[in-house]
Amino acid sequence: MRILGVDPGLTRCGLGVIDAAGARKVALVHVEAATSAAGDPTPARIARLAAAVDAVLDEHRPDAVALERVFAQHNVRTVMGTAQISGVVMLAAERRGLPVALYTPSEVKAAVTGDGRAAKPQVGFMVARILGLAEPPRPADAADALAIAIAHAWRGGAAPSGSGASTDAQRRWAEAERAARRRG
Repeated sequence: MRILGVDPGLTRCGLGVIDAAGARKVALVHVEAATSAAGDPTPARIARLAAAVDAVLDEHRPDAVALERVFAQHNVRTVMGTAQISGVVMLAAERRGLPVALYTPSEVKAAVTGDGRAAKPQVGFMVARILGLAEPPRPADAADALAIAIAHAWRGGAAPSGSGASTDAQRRWAEAERAARRRG
């Protein structure tokens, strides 16, 4: 299963694509941090990031999207920007018929490091180790996007039964649909 992990943000939006197989095997496909200039008007910033998300979805054709859940914090501007980009990602996924799963930062940290309160450098270190990279992807938003995708894979999102299919025939049908989407 191919998974797009997204660490949403209005200034930097981490986009990480992995392939996941059984036994917690994951492989890096693509990673980047799409950016928008803080001085640009908000609609232009959203459009720039939407184009980056669309490009990754179109090029890599994931089977699912895993997105960091917007959480409350003191800086309302940061929450608004994160929520706006989250909406863009959800819309892009919905238009392509892709399931979207939401994870809190602590869920992602716990899945990848074993500690829901791990610091960003620890998450980056573990992402690099899990994916066999020489060093963590930079900036941290890119590593976080991969961590979100890994969390989805390891929390059952990559299992054939996670597709909602319950019989062997339904699972094969869902897998065939995903394969056709990648080719098409």
